[in-house]
Amino acid sequence: MTSMSITVNEYTNKVLGVVKEKFGLKDKAKALDKFAEMYGDEFVEKELNEDLLKKMIEDCEGWEKKYRFKRKMTIKELDKLCGFGS
Repeated sequence: MTSMSITVNEYTNKVLGVVKEKFGLKDKAKALDKFAEMYGDEFVEKELNEDLLKKMIEDCEGWEKKYRFKRKMTIKELDKLCGFGS
């Protein structure tokens, strides 16, 4: 968490007030966080959550074991599937 003191124009203050009320947030700082969460990925990529990535890998491995899946896709097949190959 980072602490900061900011001055915003009247319009920004109104927008943050509306976001605060719309989502039932505690204060305008939380509204600013919500606004950044909603639109920030247009400017900055979110960091990958390592725990989520580990869970996804475990889920995939579990699915492969459950259904006895053994065949792996080749790079050539993947390229063709994605439209890169002929």
